[in-house]
Amino acid sequence: MAEIRNYTLNFGPQHPAAHGVLRLILEMDGEVVQRADPHIGLLHRGTEKLAERRAFNQNIGYLTRMDYVSMVANEHPYVLAVERLLGIEPPLRAQYIRVMFDEISRILNHLFFLGTHGLDLGAMTMFLYTFREREDLFDCYEAVSGARMHTHYYRPGGVYRDLPDQMPQHQLSPWTSQKDIDRLNANRGGSLLDFLWDFTERFPACVDEYETLLTENRIWKQRTVGIAVVSPERAVQLGFTGAMLRGSGVEWDLRKKQPYAVYDRLDFDIPVGINGDCYDRYLVRVEELRQSNRIIRQCIDWLRRNPGPVMVDDRKVAPPTREAMKQDMESLIHHFKLFSEGYSVPEGEIYVAVEHPKGEMGVYLISDGANKPYRFRTRTAGFAHLAAMNELVRGHMLSDVVSVVGTIDIVFGEIDR
Repeated sequence: MAEIRNYTLNFGPQHPAAHGVLRLILEMDGEVVQRADPHIGLLHRGTEKLAERRAFNQNIGYLTRMDYVSMVANEHPYVLAVERLLGIEPPLRAQYIRVMFDEISRILNHLFFLGTHGLDLGAMTMFLYTFREREDLFDCYEAVSGARMHTHYYRPGGVYRDLPDQMPQHQLSPWTSQKDIDRLNANRGGSLLDFLWDFTERFPACVDEYETLLTENRIWKQRTVGIAVVSPERAVQLGFTGAMLRGSGVEWDLRKKQPYAVYDRLDFDIPVGINGDCYDRYLVRVEELRQSNRIIRQCIDWLRRNPGPVMVDDRKVAPPTREAMKQDMESLIHHFKLFSEGYSVPEGEIYVAVEHPKGEMGVYLISDGANKPYRFRTRTAGFAHLAAMNELVRGHMLSDVVSVVGTIDIVFGEIDR
């Protein structure tokens, strides 16, 4: 009888469940994984070195593209780091706006996780359901910045501009009827805050729909319960953060433990898991959808009652208004110099971390007093999670590899940076 030997198998990089250009070299014993070796670098864009060649205010666009699923949330640690080196603090209204958009990004991220994770495991309808809600939130991105994804909205000193008083309207076209247009514009008659408030009233019922489809679904539980179990102690040792850590039962959330912006003024809970498997991590993210919705409602309530500036009154950092720039030569020169040369940041080094939708995202900056970073590094959650891939899948079936890739919620822009 011939000797049975292990064989190696390529998983990706061109694979619908790879969530980017992930190449896994799997050592298999039949259908059981003995070893998984993640190969990264196929996307590598050199973001950190590129940022060291650009002015401080030109680097925000690089951050949004690192994790192209929760774009605005990437900007927050960077602008906080620059602000602390400059010794400035954004207006309170700008901080509430940032928190509100951080939570919008968290919902966008978790909806993408739910849709694609469901798609990977055969629940195709989930993808259609979750992307329905994502469209409304992309409209909010577009309303404040003009871009549906890479907004460049947070700026050192505040945000690009205040929230609009009027939501953009759908227009009649040869492919739509007036009845369709009226339905699409039904909740767009007021401001952005009105549109968002309407969304937060509808959204809990949408989350209930997702849970109806998945939470007690027999096939879903067979694919996720008991898969990639991580104990609380091991999760800490592996450097897990975010839902990966909380899914193992560790109640750690930077919004509560090391508050930044105005999170210490808001009321919300930290969901945690019990068993530390794929199913618990799914449940944690679903509950985070509800908690983010709760935070957004509190922010809307405060923003409605408290008008005010959204940018510091410091002409070394804040650009002139568009109106002034087009009427006054000094303002035009100021605008040109600010966006071409930027501003010098005092010497120093700093590390700032925020509770990104995927976990802890940190920015480490060293300034030598010039107008661009001397050194720029980021700490992204997905890199640490992917590093544990071998331990997570060892002993599981080949089909479970797809479950594990989905549960760690990776995006390769933040790994091959």
